[in-house]
Amino acid sequence: MHTQAQSITTPAWQSPWVITWVGAIVLVLGVNVVMIYLAFRTSPGLVVSDYYARGQDYEKHMVSRLARDPGWAMALGLPETVYAGKETALQFTILDKAGVPVAPESVTLHAYRPSDAQRDFSVPMRRVTNGLYTAKVRFRLKGVWDLLVGVRANGEEHNSGRRIQVTAPD
Repeated sequence: MHTQAQSITTPAWQSPWVITWVGAIVLVLGVNVVMIYLAFRTSPGLVVSDYYARGQDYEKHMVSRLARDPGWAMALGLPETVYAGKETALQFTILDKAGVPVAPESVTLHAYRPSDAQRDFSVPMRRVTNGLYTAKVRFRLKGVWDLLVGVRANGEEHNSGRRIQVTAPD
């Protein structure tokens, strides 16, 4: 008598090789989705048209800029939460190396929307006292905004920047 051995077939989805390959593909796709999300979330998206010309002497310009740095302590004060569409009061303080308030020629707040340059705006800041400036602004859209305060003194401009998150109104 001759007995024929029965072969047991298992579905492909139960094979460890197939499970490993499918898992690897899902992992790669998941990492790509996270990277795309982070690229959109964190990229300022701001590009200057003359990037090549500006980058050629970057090191020389940075060294001269650092040499001209007055060493001021500059700080932008914001409320804990900034709401879109609501007026927000901002304060900016400037102190020199000795802690004495600085009285520059002008102070301007520039607000940049990383995802849409058409929403950018600038407002002059009002002097309260030497070293203390305020501005009331209204951010039209929720999301990420880059704030840059330009301080003009002695014919030169010094900047202080900060990234903020504007939330939807209650």
